[in-house]
Amino acid sequence: MKKRNSSSMPKVRRKHYPASGTHLPNSCPWSCLPTMKRNVPVMMDEALNYLEERQKQDPKFTFEVVVVDDGSQDQTSKVALKYSQKYGSDKVRVVTLVRNRGKGGAVRMGVFSSRGEKILMADADGATKFPDVEKLEKGLSALQPWPDQMAIACGSRAHLEKESIAQRSYFRTLLMYGFHFLVWFLCVKGIRDTQCGFKLLTREAAARTFSSLHIERWAFDVELLYIAQFLNIPVAEVAVNWTEIDGSKLVPFWSWLQMGKDLLFIRLRYLMGAWKIEPTRKTS
Repeated sequence: MKKRNSSSMPKVRRKHYPASGTHLPNSCPWSCLPTMKRNVPVMMDEALNYLEERQKQDPKFTFEVVVVDDGSQDQTSKVALKYSQKYGSDKVRVVTLVRNRGKGGAVRMGVFSSRGEKILMADADGATKFPDVEKLEKGLSALQPWPDQMAIACGSRAHLEKESIAQRSYFRTLLMYGFHFLVWFLCVKGIRDTQCGFKLLTREAAARTFSSLHIERWAFDVELLYIAQFLNIPVAEVAVNWTEIDGSKLVPFWSWLQMGKDLLFIRLRYLMGAWKIEPTRKTS
């Protein structure tokens, strides 16, 4: 596969954690949330075992895993660095943020630190099985030809909605439907599950969307897809396996309230021109 130069990504200021090593065709930037240290080894083992086996079967396949520690106090970086020592810094890199930036801010830094032709974002809780990346790759391929080499495949749990409703309280179900309505009404049409943390983007799509991103908390996925639809970037929604992990859920009411406020801000700030999206341009 043809190797890419990282100059096509927007430049961001990195004081302590510069990128190193060679440029790799496929990369997996990871959002590693502070409260999930106990799940990091499980996800890392599953991901690296899969990627190493895939590389054995296809020597042309290359990858990197970028673990982003969002200013945690639980030694997440220390855990991740052991994998970097085991597999090498070309395959596993760790970006440690000095302060908590929120999930959106952490993923954004991971994307800007990545060097691949395709970029996968995946939560560190392991709720989605890593081999499901192949489903996203098929979804991405089905969108070809990609305009300006831009396309996005979103993992989706929408097919599991009936089962999840049966396990939820009426209050949580009401909040879920309320959030889905606000997403549809204010921001994103045609995507049933915007919040699944398993998304595959071409490098050009990642560069264009994340360079315009403002939201750094949980609703960043919605803004990401809002930007993508504004730029007419094709988006595929792909069903993936998903398991709810203890400790990875949001606190219901206040989290949904914050995300609802973020949705309103996204709509109003773009509508009023406070936030702007640059017209599509080709990346080198």
